[in-house]
Amino acid sequence: MGDIPENSIISLYNVTRSFGDREVLKGISFEVSRGEIFGLLGPSGAGKTTLINILTGQLSCGGNAEIFGTGCGSIGSGLYRRIGAVLDNCGLYERLSCLDNLRLHARIHAVPFSRIEEALQKVGLAESGNKKVKALSKGMKQRLALARAILHEPKLIFMDEPTSGLDPSTALEIHDLMKELQSKGTTIFLTTHNMDEAYRMCDRIALLSEGEIVELGNPAEICRQHCSSSILNIVTTDGEQMEIDNSPAHAEAVAQLMREGRLKAIHSSEPDLGTVFLKLTGKELDK
Repeated sequence: MGDIPENSIISLYNVTRSFGDREVLKGISFEVSRGEIFGLLGPSGAGKTTLINILTGQLSCGGNAEIFGTGCGSIGSGLYRRIGAVLDNCGLYERLSCLDNLRLHARIHAVPFSRIEEALQKVGLAESGNKKVKALSKGMKQRLALARAILHEPKLIFMDEPTSGLDPSTALEIHDLMKELQSKGTTIFLTTHNMDEAYRMCDRIALLSEGEIVELGNPAEICRQHCSSSILNIVTTDGEQMEIDNSPAHAEAVAQLMREGRLKAIHSSEPDLGTVFLKLTGKELDK
């Protein structure tokens, strides 16, 4: 399988999957390290959810897919206790309350009920425990799904478009919780078509197009690698904005602004992930 680091939580090597005559995944290979937020970024229909279903043992595949060193086709109950998931079809029981949904999950994973209130508190639902799921907004349901995913303190959490359709405030709260989980050593596998979310949240990303990985790495580094311009955008303290070539010929001009205390901001002109994806595939990333 190649040189896979010892601390890898997920290992994929030449993974393929077809539905009838349609090849959805075409030779996918990468690894996800312990404690990493890894993003799988691509438009709807690119194969992101299919890959999650393979990694969680819901679909078979060609090639080799492993979690915690175990083939994904052989995941047992013991391994599932180390995995959490926040999926688009979250599977909450609509007629039950938030508390009862979490109590069922706690029984399945032999988790003390004492953790339930803490989980609700973390996702901002401490006052909504007795509400029935069918009465919750989409954002509240997403929070409850996240509370369920973290209740048994998994080492790996799959998040499939966790902030899709949510207001910016709720999305930010979920991002904050993701970072908190990461700080405690949890590995997060995030699928999204939101390029800004991936850029801000992920340590590494894989750009997926028509079942193939077209780029893999740190999002900022990917943008720098695909920068074809050497323009610097400069803002002075008096509000003037200018663009200059990033070249030795203009170094003195920048130095003079600094000596005069007039340099407020200076930015290079790397493309964003959407621009990179368009360059590599000829398609929009967020469509």
